[in-house]
Amino acid sequence: MQRKITELLQKIFRPDQIFKYGFNISPMYRRSVGRIKNVSRDLMKVEVELPINYKNRNFVGAIFGGSLFASTDPVYMIQLMHLLGDDYVVWDKSATIHYKRPAREKMSANFEFTKVEINEIKTRIDVENEIDIIKKVDIKNKNGKVFSSVEKTIYIASKAYYKKKLSARRRK
Repeated sequence: MQRKITELLQKIFRPDQIFKYGFNISPMYRRSVGRIKNVSRDLMKVEVELPINYKNRNFVGAIFGGSLFASTDPVYMIQLMHLLGDDYVVWDKSATIHYKRPAREKMSANFEFTKVEINEIKTRIDVENEIDIIKKVDIKNKNGKVFSSVEKTIYIASKAYYKKKLSARRRK
């Protein structure tokens, strides 16, 4: 369903606009209280902002840790799906968050891929068929002070290899 809606929207809007507004109107993402503030036209950079308010303030007056994590959760995976295209399968495999200090102010996180990283991923997939990559994002205040760090392990495979792998599993 979401893919069909995206295909329709692509006739009217740029991919970066769909990415930003798609996230921001999505009910599951809205509940994190995070908002996509900026997406570069090439989708290589995404900025997330997380304000503190009554919806995510915890018992001690800081941003609830689950909200810090949820606002970062799907970004790298969806970003990479767009950057690699339809010939690849991309899944979040695992994540770890490290809390460094209580966040009592607006936070932000910047997600970034480089052309070199994207080319390396494609080259590795050509050779290995499937890989895991690790990406880290820091959640910071406006002065750049880190309040928590999230490390994501992302699984990537060629779509052809992934289909064969699923097919083999189903036969067992």
